[in-house]
Amino acid sequence: MTCEQLLYSVDGPVATITLNRPERMNALTKILEAELRSAIEHAGRDKAVRAIVLTGAGRAFCAGMDMEELEVLPPEDIQAEEWMRPYDMNRRADYQTRYSYFPAAPKPIVSAINGAAAGLGLVMALYSDFRIASEKAVFATAFAKRGLIAEHGIAWMLPRVVGHAHATDLLLTSRKIDAKEALTMGLVHRVVPADELAAAAQALALSLSTEVSPRSVGVMKRQLWEAPYQTLGESIAAANQDMVESLRSEDFQEGIKHFVEKRAANFSGR
Repeated sequence: MTCEQLLYSVDGPVATITLNRPERMNALTKILEAELRSAIEHAGRDKAVRAIVLTGAGRAFCAGMDMEELEVLPPEDIQAEEWMRPYDMNRRADYQTRYSYFPAAPKPIVSAINGAAAGLGLVMALYSDFRIASEKAVFATAFAKRGLIAEHGIAWMLPRVVGHAHATDLLLTSRKIDAKEALTMGLVHRVVPADELAAAAQALALSLSTEVSPRSVGVMKRQLWEAPYQTLGESIAAANQDMVESLRSEDFQEGIKHFVEKRAANFSGR
């Protein structure tokens, strides 16, 4: 696919989406916002793609909303009809809003955070399934310093990732934290040298694509994102039904065969 403000490429089973406004630290515009959603949905539909890497061009991951657009943004924009898409009845409505759609993607999303992740950049990272940070990465919620509030579900997501105390600190102070502190509080999964970030993200995405069942990964991603809305009993009942389907799947048969035959797996995703 061809885009104006992002790059999209596929290498084997991995799709890489690169926010491509380096001169503006990949700050979001309406164009980039729409292209990003289109790219993730495109990767989700592509049967050849099994994992998605999201990163930024230049020295930033995403510095949030572009200030030139934010300055003239109508207060009603967040509820504008152009952002309100028809709901897919096969997916949870919670994960179909303007920024919370990452969990609805059927493929795992790996955010390779190469630099600043602030405001909406941090929101996108939180909605990703994995967060690998460069040692040069910097994080901030930023909203309080702009006279804004905890946007787009970050007040729900952030405490689930780092705990209530850290979330309160990051949201109310808007202070910047470095990659080391982000790792300590559990905001990111790993921190790597800057020149190793792209390779580390690609290696993780490739591992998710080839070493484990993509069918299992997709089902477990759904389970993890649905669990906050379920009781334990509901989670067990849903898992029992998923288990029946998994035992009927081609990937289950392959999972047994490659172990018994002591060879690399060749999962079909079915």
